[in-house]
Amino acid sequence: MLPHMSTTAARRRAIRNLILDRAVTSQAELVELLEARGMSVTQATVSRDLAVIGASKATDDQYRIGELGNPDETISYLGRTIDEFVESIQSSGNLVVLRTPPGAAQVVASAVDGAALDEIIGTVGGDDTVIIVSATADGGNELAVLLEKIGAHA
Repeated sequence: MLPHMSTTAARRRAIRNLILDRAVTSQAELVELLEARGMSVTQATVSRDLAVIGASKATDDQYRIGELGNPDETISYLGRTIDEFVESIQSSGNLVVLRTPPGAAQVVASAVDGAALDEIIGTVGGDDTVIIVSATADGGNELAVLLEKIGAHA
């Protein structure tokens, strides 16, 4: 297992890809599929991850992402969250810092994690600040621009 594969964002990205690539019908099945990829998780964690990424069971008893299986729903949610809560976006090296009103950083960090963007390897949310780590050593500025665009299209 690669070190970055233990992150919440990577796990949620893996869940999203599993749901999009195959017919997944239970949380227990997802736990087994993640274990096969070297990610040890509980069913409770998978349940929370499914909620964050916007997955739910469709009429055919298979998990789908977002409304009618729309994988862009989590990006839309991130955009709305950025638009509503983020007061500033700044970058330095491989980091992006988002400033929010007091108490909103956890909501924003969760939306960032839920979007499972390949450009992000992790987030830390405090009370009014979110720190996002870019997947590339000098990717902070590009990531800040991407987040600005996502928020502008909310």
